[in-house]
Amino acid sequence: MKTITVLGNNSGRNVGDNAILGNLLDDFALERSDILFQIPTLNTRFIKTHFGHHPVRPMGMMPWNFALKNFGWPLYRAMTKTQMVLVTDNILFDRKFNNPLVNNLKSIAFFSSFCKKKGIPIVLYNSSIGPIDHEVGKAALQQVLDCCPLVITRDMQTRELIENLQLRYSKIVVHADCALNTQLPSELRLQEIIRKEDLFKGPNGTVGLNVNAYIDDWSQTGSLSREDFCKIIAGAADKLIDDLDVDVLFTVTQIMDMKITRECVQHIRRRDRVRVVGNKDYTYQELTGLLSKVGVHAGLRTHTLIFCSAVGTPMISINAYPKSSGFLKTIGMGDWTIDFDSLSPENLAGIMKRAWNARDELSAAMKPVVEKEKKKSRDSVRLVTGILDTL
Repeated sequence: MKTITVLGNNSGRNVGDNAILGNLLDDFALERSDILFQIPTLNTRFIKTHFGHHPVRPMGMMPWNFALKNFGWPLYRAMTKTQMVLVTDNILFDRKFNNPLVNNLKSIAFFSSFCKKKGIPIVLYNSSIGPIDHEVGKAALQQVLDCCPLVITRDMQTRELIENLQLRYSKIVVHADCALNTQLPSELRLQEIIRKEDLFKGPNGTVGLNVNAYIDDWSQTGSLSREDFCKIIAGAADKLIDDLDVDVLFTVTQIMDMKITRECVQHIRRRDRVRVVGNKDYTYQELTGLLSKVGVHAGLRTHTLIFCSAVGTPMISINAYPKSSGFLKTIGMGDWTIDFDSLSPENLAGIMKRAWNARDELSAAMKPVVEKEKKKSRDSVRLVTGILDTL
């Protein structure tokens, strides 16, 4: 049995992170049955419960495991008692570089020196990098890249970042996000959820919305307060309800986002037409299934956009992260974005209404592009196993 360590945000709190890990394991299972996946995590029970049908070994990262989250004995053991390390998602950035509760780059870079001595390759797997804004972050990223025979990114921005920083690297391939290959639950299960949550009752359909809690991270300080933001989202929801006679479904993909989602809903005049579903109760497959039944979706969390693309639902990016707008460009939806300096109830409702009116054409145009991206994501498995088999 060969061993691969998978590094990412694998605590179970974020549906996007869960989908990355779940689809990575599913994609490998289509090709190989001789690999044990070691998964450092804050929640070993979650890994066992949701991914235990795969050959996985969850590795606890709690204080009693001699770890301060991203730094300590478990990460050292995971990166040095293995044949390969995969770095997933977007965990290599230099924000709060010296805080192991937030930052992964410093710890991974530190332990990568041990990987290099032992000849253990690190592969960035369908991942993103950045932001890297400081020399200390640039130096740490170079330490990681020095151990990488291959970098597989999910966007062109990561390749451009590495090249603009003039970092050394062996090989870069641009593929796609693992979450694109999310499989839907049965229609029977979806109908069970729909009945329980009282969804999709309106005769004209439903539009989707998604918000997140990091307002200060993506709005200029002082230019948009939390309350202002919630009123904008609520105003847009009311306009859509009034103008299109549709229902509104808020999809929560990170447990911490439920609070701000509820705050938005409290400002909506037609709350009888609004429903909220989230990952506290439902898996990433189930939430993706619900998004497949929405006519149009607008969201901040990148993975709500990825889930929509996977099932043919047209989406609008409320631009919170460069990776969101970058992803939409990749699938031919680059014009369907709205920046924060343009955010208002009228502008958000307006772009969503335009997408609603063109939803069939947008879905049809997006589908063949997304199918190619799904194949790219799966093709990463063979690149990795090709390296693994030479060790």
